[in-house]
Amino acid sequence: MAAEDAAPPERRPGLRADAIGFVDALVIGLNSTSPAYSLAAVIGPIVALAGLHAPGVMFASFVPMLLIASAFYYLNKVDQDCGTTFSWVTRAMGPWAGWLGGWAITMTGVLVVGSLADVAVSFALLSFGLDGLVDDAVVRQSLTVLLILAMTAVCVIGTELSAKVQNVLILAQVSFLLVFVGVALYRVYAGTSTYASEEPALGWLDPFGAGGAALTGGLLLGVFIYWGWESAVNLTEEVEDSASAPGRAALWSTVILLVTYVSVGFAVVAYAGPAFLAEHADDEEFLFARLATDVLGGWDWVLLLAVATSAIASTQTTIIPASRTALSMARRRALPAYYGHISPRFRTPDVSTWWVAGIAIAWYLVVNRISASALLDSLTALSLLIAFYYALTGVACAVYYRLHLLDSVHNLLLIGLGPLVGAGLLTWLLVRSVTDMADPANSYSGTAWFGLGPPLVIGIGIALTGVFLMVVWRLRSPEFWEERPTVADPGLVRGEER
Repeated sequence: MAAEDAAPPERRPGLRADAIGFVDALVIGLNSTSPAYSLAAVIGPIVALAGLHAPGVMFASFVPMLLIASAFYYLNKVDQDCGTTFSWVTRAMGPWAGWLGGWAITMTGVLVVGSLADVAVSFALLSFGLDGLVDDAVVRQSLTVLLILAMTAVCVIGTELSAKVQNVLILAQVSFLLVFVGVALYRVYAGTSTYASEEPALGWLDPFGAGGAALTGGLLLGVFIYWGWESAVNLTEEVEDSASAPGRAALWSTVILLVTYVSVGFAVVAYAGPAFLAEHADDEEFLFARLATDVLGGWDWVLLLAVATSAIASTQTTIIPASRTALSMARRRALPAYYGHISPRFRTPDVSTWWVAGIAIAWYLVVNRISASALLDSLTALSLLIAFYYALTGVACAVYYRLHLLDSVHNLLLIGLGPLVGAGLLTWLLVRSVTDMADPANSYSGTAWFGLGPPLVIGIGIALTGVFLMVVWRLRSPEFWEERPTVADPGLVRGEER
């Protein structure tokens, strides 16, 4: 009996180490950005702003993303925690800033998952010719909820299954986009475009060619189209070579996205030509769909299906950062312990994953009851949260490595100045976003909430809710708030083993 009493307690399961490789992480990072869906949503407004220089504006919007991806890479090298920004900012700047960074990441998932699933269902129905069902709110919303539940189940069942699903989905959407680019450019050079097309020119890569206002607007849109690549780093505890592979996957995903976006930008601008773009500057919401129908003819369902698969993929991968961040916060006692439960069978954070999905479904259904425009306004509020936690991560990188920035020019530029410049650009964009969103006329609904635009009210509401919950949990469980900021371990910086 004494021997039984002395037996060690049963060890709790952790996340499954080495579940996926570098390529799988790269694919998940790409799919999290939902490239086909992002292009369908954003290429029209960017072209309307910049005209021939749309490819240049898309290139410029890539710069702050690359600088912040560098911060993710170097912070992951010294701290392989699935909570990413939450964990790193806590270590570098203290628990208050870290908690708010974690809250921002979690809420981005809640805000966007329902909308992504809704887009996936709508475009899938359109691609199969079931246009009438898209307008049936009960059918569309029911299918949306079922899709969220199905993708959540895939996330819970295992990271390996998630990776396999993502590999198929990224292949489908990239292939569809390449078909569009290839056919459009072929018709430009063959002279068979319906419009007054123009052959691509390197000058289109000049982001300043359309003026400062166009560049500013393009950068704001770029925050949305590039967002999501860091999902690869949220899987750091489950990726082979966790100290470097997730960070490399994040960096490479931003580069691949750049090539994809700029290629589509060139194809759209070249095929349509400046005259058509100027004439339809106010029709940006439907520009991509209209050109896809014209370029592909009866095969336009290919692009519709690309957007559907893109949104399906992102529905799944967007759940990952939110659930892993909640897991990390629970392990550090920054959230109730049950959010840190890991399935003994699947070795995934089942409780936090289902909670994220449940709140996302509730948000989707409640906001839809207000209006379809309110759902779009909640998406606009995303840019505030994204810019906030990306900028916070950039600053945390420089602060955490502060004792090593002068060790080499490499450290100074890539670990210090680069992330700080990226954080500065995003902070500027955050301020610009707040200014724009304050005007109700700039919202999808065009109505005022408390005298302000709905997206800004939603953003402020989420921030205040986060502060309230943080203070409540601080009073109930003060352990996490006893942590103090630290600096990067010199041995880890030099690549030595722990």
